[in-house]
Amino acid sequence: MAATVSLRQGDLVWGKLGRYPPWPGKIVNSPKDLKKPRGKKCFFVKFFGTEDHAWIKVEQLKPYHAHKEEMIKANKGKRFQQAVDAVEEFLKKVKAKQEQNAGDDKGKQVGKKGEGKKAEGKTKKPAGERKRKATGPGSNSPTKKPRDQSPRKRGRPPKEDKGTTSPQPSSLKKLAMKTVSRFSWPPPTSEEDTAGDSWLLHGHRTLGTEMVLKKPSVTYQAISKRLKVSEEDMGSTSIQAADSTAINGNITPTDKKIGFLGLGLMGSGIVSNLLKMGHTVTVWNRTAEKCDLFIQEGAHLGRTPAEVVSTCDITFACVADPKAAKDLVLGPSGVLQGIRPGKCYVDMSTVDPETVAELAQVIVSRGGRFLEAPVAGNQQLSNDGMLMILAAGDHGVYEDCSSCFQAMGKTSFFLGEVGNAARMMLIINMVQGSFMATIAEGMTLAQVTGQSQQTLLDILIQSQLSSIFLDQKCQNILQGNFKPDFYLKYIQKDLRLAIALGDSVNHPTPMAAAANEVYKRAKALDQSDNDMSAVYRAYIH
Repeated sequence: MAATVSLRQGDLVWGKLGRYPPWPGKIVNSPKDLKKPRGKKCFFVKFFGTEDHAWIKVEQLKPYHAHKEEMIKANKGKRFQQAVDAVEEFLKKVKAKQEQNAGDDKGKQVGKKGEGKKAEGKTKKPAGERKRKATGPGSNSPTKKPRDQSPRKRGRPPKEDKGTTSPQPSSLKKLAMKTVSRFSWPPPTSEEDTAGDSWLLHGHRTLGTEMVLKKPSVTYQAISKRLKVSEEDMGSTSIQAADSTAINGNITPTDKKIGFLGLGLMGSGIVSNLLKMGHTVTVWNRTAEKCDLFIQEGAHLGRTPAEVVSTCDITFACVADPKAAKDLVLGPSGVLQGIRPGKCYVDMSTVDPETVAELAQVIVSRGGRFLEAPVAGNQQLSNDGMLMILAAGDHGVYEDCSSCFQAMGKTSFFLGEVGNAARMMLIINMVQGSFMATIAEGMTLAQVTGQSQQTLLDILIQSQLSSIFLDQKCQNILQGNFKPDFYLKYIQKDLRLAIALGDSVNHPTPMAAAANEVYKRAKALDQSDNDMSAVYRAYIH
């Protein structure tokens, strides 16, 4: 169905991308580095209430005002309402600007009328005198009309007011969209239209084996959750699911039976989101009592890891460390005993590459399929379905896990062969752990030198170092609240494994090594089961 109304730059629209519901936006100029797709009649749309923008096909756009009532009735989501509110605020600013301009114009007209009356009251000079003045000495031509004093240059459109040019982004939050059943959009006309949604996403560049969304000074999340694939010379594949759908209700859960082993800080949030999104889940935990809550939410109970694997199509596991990961697979009634040809096993634990390789080898030797998928984040992000998943191994399993990864995370990366995800995860946690130790060191140095720790935080939040992580961890220190969001013992374990990774390739890691020593001291002070921010106590004792 073609668009019935002609659209142009500056128009407010409802934009629809793939199978996802419509969202209010404004047609704007695209950045120079985001070229218009070939053979596609489309507009570049910036969406309200989000950090998203995309090229949208013209048939997937509809005028905002004409369909506003329909959209609001069909979508009651909080984030959707905030986006609509952003549109209305934008319209108010535009109206206020127009009224101001109209008032200015009226004032100019009144001024001109007053000047005209004054001119009429003056004594008229004889025509001859006027003629002589016009053709007097030094004048070779009749007097020219004064030029327009407007600052605008001829032929250029006026610049839009800064306060009304674009929707206000809502950083650090994600879209929460609900399916809009009453909004009828044309179906894809061909396989190419369905598979080609990736060109609607932001421009990207490829570094090594990972895909990175690119925008000057701000990293933007794409509105589409469709996977993007980039082939590298080295033969590895990078796939990114650009954002989370864990709270927006748009996930179509896989019909495969899902198993989950390990209900710790991370595993509990993951399972909760899998159940919320309609997946069929069987759970097991070493401490069986932790399963009770999830049974009440609709999960099935597995008596052993082997039973879970044998009765499920895909089994996830998320445990503490390499030893726990090996025991879970190789121990009595372990995963390996339940593996049959075609069964999929996904290890989400943060472990070393050697452990991952060993587990993959034994799973595949029994005809199973293996994927490593450690997650970056903390308990809160796990509960919110905003984890980042780094996957490697069997690409088919990665694709089969699509709805699961969307339920539990905001982003997923496929990094190629087994071991790559473990390496990347250790590097990420090495950076995070070292940063946390530096924060603690700075806070204690401020204290002992007579500086206000609160003032230090206020300054840091206004600096380039500002982040949710920085704010949360400093607040923990200021309040003396070290309730675990990421166990200190686990970040120390990851630092230790990252240092060993550096040793394996003869690469120095002196910063991580120094941070590791501070965490070891914190553990000696009985801080293992507190949050990683409790490393602060290693500096004050």
